[in-house]
Amino acid sequence: MDALFDIRQIYLEEAVRDYARGQEILARHPNAQLIPVDNHWRIPQFFGNEGAAEEWLRIKRETLILGVRKTLTMRPNGRSADFIAPSSSNGCGMACAYCYVPRRKGYANPVTVLVNIDDITRAIVRHAGKLGWKTAPNQIDPAAWVYDLGENGDLSADALLSDNVRDLIGIFRDLPNAKGSFATKRVNRALLDYDPRGRTRVRVSLMPPEMARRLDIRTDPIDVRIAFIDELVRAGYEVHVNFSPVVVHENWQAEWRSLLHQLDDGIGAAAKAQLKAEIIMLTHNAALHEVNMRWHPRGEYWLWRPDLQENKQSEGGMINLRYRYRWKGHWLGQLRDWMAEIIPYCAIRYAF
Repeated sequence: MDALFDIRQIYLEEAVRDYARGQEILARHPNAQLIPVDNHWRIPQFFGNEGAAEEWLRIKRETLILGVRKTLTMRPNGRSADFIAPSSSNGCGMACAYCYVPRRKGYANPVTVLVNIDDITRAIVRHAGKLGWKTAPNQIDPAAWVYDLGENGDLSADALLSDNVRDLIGIFRDLPNAKGSFATKRVNRALLDYDPRGRTRVRVSLMPPEMARRLDIRTDPIDVRIAFIDELVRAGYEVHVNFSPVVVHENWQAEWRSLLHQLDDGIGAAAKAQLKAEIIMLTHNAALHEVNMRWHPRGEYWLWRPDLQENKQSEGGMINLRYRYRWKGHWLGQLRDWMAEIIPYCAIRYAF
């Protein structure tokens, strides 16, 4: 088992034992304490557990939750993907200080693996079959319908816990009109044996190494992620980069120019020929700021900048902080210009 996890407690819905995937996962952890729960989503120890801030990293390392996914709806997206597929997991073994996911499900947010993977894969196949061929290209993909498979987690890390990710990548090999997609900050070489045949897009998340050391807790270093891009391309993945989040501070311009040069120097011609990018400027949240001050206050020095930020209501109704509108547009323009100069072969699929 990768050092990211050392599972000692498993919280599980009783129905988990009826699924082959649930049985496989339990067999991997014969010494773990099994704790029955009624619902994988609202476990009192983790939902709204701001009071356990000092224990988050231990919880992420030692705790696994197993459940059965109840809804199989495909949600339209329009940014990273055409649709958000029903997730085969939620939560994350990593602990990035800016992550939006903990705002939805407690804060420690350990990984929940959903064991009815066959239901999930069948739902994706049915949905893609009903869509037929994409008739007009868009910024997501010129020909294929793209399904985001890991909206609330990191599938490279999930693949350490179960074969769900292998199964998801497998179905897209036989879907000529669709691709899977997920973002990652974890180098998991097991993915290189999954035979994606160009039908799964991996979005490797990058930020300047100095900022990643401050904010990307329990993730792989930036140079390791960049080096993995060529390996993924050789293994048959489509690989894009996800410049996320862009954190503005007094020296951010020099850091980002350096990162772009590092990326250009670190990947080969095959990766460059198919590379595209997303750019996501930092958003933050007052409640997350207060909680972060208890477990990682040094990170908030970079994330909490009321002098640069303003309130914005999210699509879900939450009040978040984003960079002031006019400044944000200027800074995005700068980053676009640097990309055109340093990595001109890398198109920008979208930026916000």
